[in-house]
Amino acid sequence: MILAHLSQLVSNPAALGFFQDNTQVGFSPIDLWNNMGWLARGVVFILFIMSIWSLAVIIDRWLYFGAARKQSREFAPRVAGALKEGKLDEAVKVADRNKKSHLAEVVTAGLQEFRNYGSGGAVTPEQIESSKRALERAEAIVHAKLKRGLGGLATIGSTAPFVGLFGTVAGILKAFQEIATQKTPGIGAVAGGISEALVTTAFGLLVAVPAVWTFNYFTNKVEAFDVEMDNSSSELIDYFLKQGRR
Repeated sequence: MILAHLSQLVSNPAALGFFQDNTQVGFSPIDLWNNMGWLARGVVFILFIMSIWSLAVIIDRWLYFGAARKQSREFAPRVAGALKEGKLDEAVKVADRNKKSHLAEVVTAGLQEFRNYGSGGAVTPEQIESSKRALERAEAIVHAKLKRGLGGLATIGSTAPFVGLFGTVAGILKAFQEIATQKTPGIGAVAGGISEALVTTAFGLLVAVPAVWTFNYFTNKVEAFDVEMDNSSSELIDYFLKQGRR
């Protein structure tokens, strides 16, 4: 008789209370949002703000670096030609017309310090040293401008997965709470909480991965710009030294 009863349960799984669940669980974005508790919704809102912030930094740095690269390519040969002809004032004017160029900002600082130092007589070691310090200060300022926003991008890339993980923990806690309070053994009792947990985890990764990728990309760009500024400063100091030997 026991075997007959087990055979009936196997042939009719709905007779098992564990499998019987009339709860309809939707998995569309709206349904998932409606199934979320306030804590998980707060996590999603925080991740959404982080994604907007990250996107704004990415767009801003992309445009800024693109303009710096474009103007620097136009600036370098023009200022080199002006200096070769000894037209210091013309070189300064060329630099002023390319204010978005990282090279122009550095070279302008060095040229203005060299031009304004002393009374315009023979070039002195003090004049060259003063120009060198001006170039170093300008490099530090431009480097800070280039890195603007990248710290926030790194923070978002490193913390977004943990924020999503917090939402995961909240979703799992909600799932167990529903089992305890509703006493519903079906899978529908925990489906909402599990889906909520998966959504916050996935959203956290979706925010973090582009932030990390773009942070590494922009960091390499900044390092390349630093090398270009160092080379331009060295070439300008060599130019000043040659002027002093004449």
